[in-house]
Amino acid sequence: MTIEQVQRWVRPNIAALKPYSTARDEYKGSIGIYLDANENPFENGYNRYPSTTLKGQVRTAIAAKKGIASERLFLGNGSDEAIDLLFRIFCRPGVDNVISIAPTYGMYSVCAAINDVEYREVMLDEDFSLPVDKLLAAADAQSKLLFICSPNNPTANAFPREQILSLVRQFPGIVVVDEAYIDFSSEPSMVELIDEYPNLIVLQTLSKAYGLAGLRMGLAMAHERIISIFEQVKYPYNIGADTLALALRLLETDITPQVQTLIAERERVAAAFRAVPCITKVYPSDGNFLLVKTERPRELYEYLIARELIVRDRSRTPGCEGTLRITIGTPEENERLIAEVARYK
Repeated sequence: MTIEQVQRWVRPNIAALKPYSTARDEYKGSIGIYLDANENPFENGYNRYPSTTLKGQVRTAIAAKKGIASERLFLGNGSDEAIDLLFRIFCRPGVDNVISIAPTYGMYSVCAAINDVEYREVMLDEDFSLPVDKLLAAADAQSKLLFICSPNNPTANAFPREQILSLVRQFPGIVVVDEAYIDFSSEPSMVELIDEYPNLIVLQTLSKAYGLAGLRMGLAMAHERIISIFEQVKYPYNIGADTLALALRLLETDITPQVQTLIAERERVAAAFRAVPCITKVYPSDGNFLLVKTERPRELYEYLIARELIVRDRSRTPGCEGTLRITIGTPEENERLIAEVARYK
């Protein structure tokens, strides 16, 4: 599939869009007297709109970490902004559809509903494996996007690269691989394949392994022409000045020790849960969380909440009946969690 084919899927109104432009985008000098944006001129550290230069520095720093050119990277206000942009760029309301695995991250369906786009769910196999043939069978001429969250939330498992590649090669639209938890997985990222496959878009985030959830910064990585469309459609100044400055500073931190600790703690907690009578199954995990099965999920959930241990009840989610999703905390937090679950009768 060529980039020209992919570009033909862009909604006609988006393809014809003249993006919002500022005088500051056009100005090439390093400093100046800014009389262009109706800002308050009295300096307080926040009276100016966020610097496009600073955003470029953050983009360059992240692109270097990901091993791609900065032109192939979009920075969004959380990954949710990139997800919403995908609907607005490629899906005609009331006409097109998107396909997704289920259960999975809930914002795909929310964005579909907001944008009036049909959302087709294909249940994972009973062991949470990827139903490649069923996903392809769900597609038709109006199918524009296929969402694959890997490692998947809430099931915690990553899908084999070859299976995802099979979908990228055969799906008659764009395959969006959401890798929010990829830093905790033994499966390799798909990012290195975006040049080879123009219909592949990879989402990542700084919220999980990088510990910057409060900054709300998500990433979309794809062919540079696709990224240029993201840049045209996004709102101006979509990321605040403080967020950019903090991200640039915190990106200098080596996250490897924390990631290794969380992976080791994940395995420790999983082993402890397997020895507890109230936990009937601990599902394999490639994320920083565990999905566990229990005979009385709501009762265990409320027991933990009463002890100030806040977990997620996923027992009402189709495909995840009888389960709780539990994030891996610090070693001390995990020790308390293990002890309380062991006391539960």
